[in-house]
Amino acid sequence: MKYRIAALLLCLGTLGAAGAERFYKTSDATCDGWPRAPIGMAPGFCAGIVVAPPGDFAARTIRVPRTLLALAGGKDFLVSDVGKWNGTGGKVFRITAERGQPAVITPVLTDLYMPHGMAHGPDGKVYVNEQGRILRFDPLAADPQASIETVIADAPDTRVRPNFHPLSSFIFDTNNDMLVAVGAPSDQCLVGPPSSKDSKPDGTSYCAQSEGDYKAAGVRRYAYLGDGKWSPGFTMMAQGLRNSVAMVRHRSGTLLQAENSLDFAPADTPFEELNVLRQGAHYGWPYCYDMTGTNPAWAEAKVMDCSSSAHTQPVRLLPPHSAPLDMLYYDGAMFRQLKGKLLISLHGYRPAGSRIAAFAVDRRGIPVAVRGARYDAYAGPNGNETVRLPYAGPASEPLLLTPGWNNVDGTHPKGSPLGLAVAEDGAIWVAENNNATILRIARDRP
Repeated sequence: MKYRIAALLLCLGTLGAAGAERFYKTSDATCDGWPRAPIGMAPGFCAGIVVAPPGDFAARTIRVPRTLLALAGGKDFLVSDVGKWNGTGGKVFRITAERGQPAVITPVLTDLYMPHGMAHGPDGKVYVNEQGRILRFDPLAADPQASIETVIADAPDTRVRPNFHPLSSFIFDTNNDMLVAVGAPSDQCLVGPPSSKDSKPDGTSYCAQSEGDYKAAGVRRYAYLGDGKWSPGFTMMAQGLRNSVAMVRHRSGTLLQAENSLDFAPADTPFEELNVLRQGAHYGWPYCYDMTGTNPAWAEAKVMDCSSSAHTQPVRLLPPHSAPLDMLYYDGAMFRQLKGKLLISLHGYRPAGSRIAAFAVDRRGIPVAVRGARYDAYAGPNGNETVRLPYAGPASEPLLLTPGWNNVDGTHPKGSPLGLAVAEDGAIWVAENNNATILRIARDRP
């Protein structure tokens, strides 16, 4: 079944008592042929609306879009849809979008359990992870569902063992090994809520959630065996990483991970991290934060000296609580000023989130450090002001593609950028899970 979504017929609405906008107000203005989203964009850029929910938000076709994957031909994309939390009903949709035409949305995989990450594999097929497995399928098959093959059968599964984060992702190394993120099940590996005086570390000599037999909070390596097969068992490539949803490989071979760090109450601490993944390294969760900070909840346990070499420090800090959830190196033709830059979706709902950032990188693909770097945060009574705040360690200053994506009642919702993909024409596609919207960032023209 195919669904035609009339992007020109968008409505305004609110999110219940919270009063947060869920819809984009549109006019006759367009962005490179698509209805223009009225958000603040960097000069020379605009955002067009490809897919948006109907006036009844509950009746939307794509419920919780997460990651995007461009298909050959320039006008088709795949999007993973979690569907609902801790349940079946997840899907993978194909979106066909042509300038000036309603998007056509076709389900290609159904009845998945919280599908999330997607990638093109070395065999040309599309790989998807859901709870418990990583599968592959042929998106060009007459019946893509019938082409599904299980590739990894023991991926993290909260239905079997609760000590994992329910969403995961993966990338391929230069030798085609599969690197699979295993998220932590908690914020600080405590028994009891972090805000409670009765909370205590889950473990004595180490965090049981990550360094016991569960092996969460890290990245697994599944060795490539050749002929489209991977080892059924894994080794731990890296540990001490709370949430590694965003990972990317640079053409130089550098593997980058963007960390969703601890959730301290203050909005300006701790910082998120950008790490270079190395075999056998420990990146400090839950004992350490920022460059050398010790988590007060674990200080007495003295598990790790955060200023020692036991703690592999981040190569750069990212804005605090900004929740980086996807990243890619831009290789499109539409924006010469973005060529080779690292794009990161900052999904967080707190002041430093709701942005897409483009970082200039060095020859290894690492963002170039800027002395005295600062980050932008929404401020003011309505969040419609911006302040620039300092970092607590080495950082870069990006070009913010979406500097004005705060909530504006009656005009547009607060941005929740997640999946990123680059089309053959160089436009940047963005999936928003909270707003159930697919946007297309293009050169600013009608």
